[in-house]
Amino acid sequence: MSIWINSPRNPKVADYVESYWFIASPHSRPGCQYPKLNPHPNAHLILAPDDQPYYYERSARTIQGAGSHWLFPHSQTLTLDHTHAFQMVGIKFHIGATYALNMEPTQPVLDQVIGVDVPSLLHDAKVSVPALLASAARNREMCCDRLDNLLLPWLSQSHQDKHSLLVRKTLPLLPDTPVSQIGELLHCSQRTVERSFSRVTGLTLKQSQSIIKLEAMLEYLCQLESQDIDWVAIAQQFAFSDQSHLIRYLKKELGTTPGEYARRRDFTVDIYGDFDI
Repeated sequence: MSIWINSPRNPKVADYVESYWFIASPHSRPGCQYPKLNPHPNAHLILAPDDQPYYYERSARTIQGAGSHWLFPHSQTLTLDHTHAFQMVGIKFHIGATYALNMEPTQPVLDQVIGVDVPSLLHDAKVSVPALLASAARNREMCCDRLDNLLLPWLSQSHQDKHSLLVRKTLPLLPDTPVSQIGELLHCSQRTVERSFSRVTGLTLKQSQSIIKLEAMLEYLCQLESQDIDWVAIAQQFAFSDQSHLIRYLKKELGTTPGEYARRRDFTVDIYGDFDI
């Protein structure tokens, strides 16, 4: 399996794009055919061969298609199908960044996967997804430079209004600040912050904070061996009232208990961005 992740080099692109990533598997990996994606507040533009199928399942609903597509922020765990060989380049946008872009569908969009014609999106008929994938497999630096150059004209047409600017100020506060205190820290009403955040991201402050907390916890757990996980200590570290509260939280967000998670470890962390599959 080939994997890499890089940040954009162009500062204008980096205002909107958090990272580029590449993942390719020449064949199915036993035990990893159906990995899960934890809930995530970022949008991803995924570049893939036109005939490569994609499959996302959540609750009782399945979304299927082929080729390049948008994976928009989602508030529920998704199950993937990696039973066949695949390759893809991902463009991970900052939370709420797509709100300021000239694109269809009009943002924000939540819990949806939508096919996309990349040349039409970027208003450049010369864009070749196969060439980008080949470049990603050969030379990550060259691929990232190409992506910077392709995205820059499109991103330069963006427009940030007062809502997106307020969200930019809000995001750094979310990991460690009680939601009820954010308005006061930003010198505006809590209602104003809540409205702008929902308008830009499609999520409430509480939803986004919960997703960020879950992602941080899964990243931490991925670094531990099953026998080293102390669930009581984990509950304390991530501000759960007790282990029972943590168990209820994981079952609600991921559909699994701590014990099942420790046994299976089938969750990817950060939507392909910190590859645990």
